[in-house]
Amino acid sequence: MLYTVIKALHIIFMVSYFAGIFYLVRIFVYYKDTDEFPEEKKRILREQYTFMARRLWNIITVPAGVIMAVCGLVMIFLNPGLMKMGWFHMKLTFLIGLAAYHYWCWKKVLQLKNINGNILPIANIKLRQANEIATFILFLVVFTVILKSMVIEYWWQLITGFFVLVFLIMMTVKLVNKNKKNK
Repeated sequence: MLYTVIKALHIIFMVSYFAGIFYLVRIFVYYKDTDEFPEEKKRILREQYTFMARRLWNIITVPAGVIMAVCGLVMIFLNPGLMKMGWFHMKLTFLIGLAAYHYWCWKKVLQLKNINGNILPIANIKLRQANEIATFILFLVVFTVILKSMVIEYWWQLITGFFVLVFLIMMTVKLVNKNKKNK
């Protein structure tokens, strides 16, 4: 019973963590969108977006990530057999990617704080594309956990499907961004 409760908490805080990461990078996009705004509007919005990013990071994203990680470690402790399963090693590999993305987000939060309302030195399209990275990682982790050993058996179909998904999402982001510029 304890393992199932910890697993439920792990899933709940995983959802909370990803909600925070998804919205955080969206805030970076909104901040960047202010580049062409009049000065007063730009100043007010940038101050608000910086405040929102820091609060989201400190109050939702990081605490949810810590609780998610602690629950994951407790599950490994309660079921050490997980460490012998190939699918679990894949999940851990994807989580290393998530950790790198988390670090990138943290650096952007600090950058927003330190630039004091000035221009965020990254292209808008790059932020919009970076906004999808968490989605890709979420797909990889969830499919790996649900399919377990089938991930190993059908890896090439899953990789192909994943790259098709990545391509479609990235093209959609580019198309939406292009249409936005034309308006």
